[in-house]
Amino acid sequence: MKKGILICVSGFSGAGKGTLMKALLEKYPNYALSISATTRSPRPGEIDKKDYFFKTKDEFEEMIKNDEFLEYAQYVDNYYGTPKSYVYEQLEKGKDVILEIEVQGVFKVKEKYPDTVLVFVTTPSIDEIRERLIKRGTETPEKIEKRMSQIAREVKSLYDYDYILVNENNKLDECVEKFNHIIESIHQKTDNSKDLINKLETEAEEITK
Repeated sequence: MKKGILICVSGFSGAGKGTLMKALLEKYPNYALSISATTRSPRPGEIDKKDYFFKTKDEFEEMIKNDEFLEYAQYVDNYYGTPKSYVYEQLEKGKDVILEIEVQGVFKVKEKYPDTVLVFVTTPSIDEIRERLIKRGTETPEKIEKRMSQIAREVKSLYDYDYILVNENNKLDECVEKFNHIIESIHQKTDNSKDLINKLETEAEEITK
């Protein structure tokens, strides 16, 4: 059985990457979305062990000590991390695993797994991000400004991503299809390359007989 592809997805706060991932999995349940651990408080409707593994700061730091994360980072006063076990298990089963993580964690994963595909989700403009954060109504104005400052620092990192997905208002379905097409194209490229290599090897063996 061939291994699955590891895909790291990150994006600016308010760009809708969580909504995109939910819509993607509803339409294409063959993907496995890794569940991250975090020390932030649950938002309305979020469920422990489904949306996140919600941990106290002490619990999270104990997991760090025990080397239980593929990556972890501190972002806007909270820890976020990807537990190793689930990711490894799904990849071995041939599942394509999506890690929805912050920019800091993406490059740690890339260092360990160079074949990881990096996808960044953004809105068409920075002003639209601020508007979405305000409309979401889950954070104070001070916290929104803190997130905007973080976004300003993250912009330059976009050059290091393999794909940039623009999640426009009222075009979620289109964004889902673009994401799925990216992964299908990678599989096709990989499979075709292996087929060609096998063909060339067979031909080379005939020459040396």
